[in-house]
Amino acid sequence: MARIRDLVEAVRRRDGVEAAIVLGRDGLLVDGDTVSYLDGEQVAAHAPAVFAAADALGRAARAGHLQTAVLEYPGTIALITAMSEDALLVVLARPTTALPPLLAELRRLRQHLATLA
Repeated sequence: MARIRDLVEAVRRRDGVEAAIVLGRDGLLVDGDTVSYLDGEQVAAHAPAVFAAADALGRAARAGHLQTAVLEYPGTIALITAMSEDALLVVLARPTTALPPLLAELRRLRQHLATLA
C-alpha cells in the first residue's frame, strides 16, 4: 500500500511541479517535497485560510464545497486540494506546467490520498 510520502513524491516528480505539500487544516505540515528555495512550513501555514475563504465563496454562490482552488501568480500556479475533512494538498508549479493532466491526476489521487491522511 502506498504511503502519503509515496504520493507526495509522485506528484513532485511531474514536470514543472516545484512543491507537493500535505498539511492539516490547522496549517501544520504533514509531509512535503519542495525545491530548495521554498519553505514548505510557511506555505502550509497560509494555505488553510486561503482554502477556507474560497470554500466560503463557493457555499455563498451555492456551488457546494470547494474541492480544488487554482491560484495564478506571475511565476507560480498554486493548487490547493481537499484530501479529507482534516487534510489538504498544496501543489506549486511553474506557469508553463500542463495543468489539465495535473488536475486530472489530483482528482484520481484524491480518493487514495484521503484514505492515507
